[in-house]
Amino acid sequence: MEVKLTIDQLRRLIEYSAKMGAKVILSKSGEVKPYLKKSEACKKYGRKNVEHWIREGLITARKDGNYSAAWRIDLLEIESVKNSMELSDLFIEQEI
Repeated sequence: MEVKLTIDQLRRLIEYSAKMGAKVILSKSGEVKPYLKKSEACKKYGRKNVEHWIREGLITARKDGNYSAAWRIDLLEIESVKNSMELSDLFIEQEI
């Protein structure tokens, strides 16, 4: 199977890959928190998006304790989903 990419698509793919690589390193080194509170994720990515991605099983909201414990979302997981959505939009947009 042959996949043809435009220069712009290839550039964006490399850009997103480099950004994700940097986030992995920063997260694993402790420079960036590996998790976001659900409320932080909603502010950054939009409540509708976050709720939709949770419903679809694309991201997992985790709760450490009972009752008043905050929901948290893995930073790399949500960034991967966001980047995938943006890239798929770019590819679909350029096909039309």
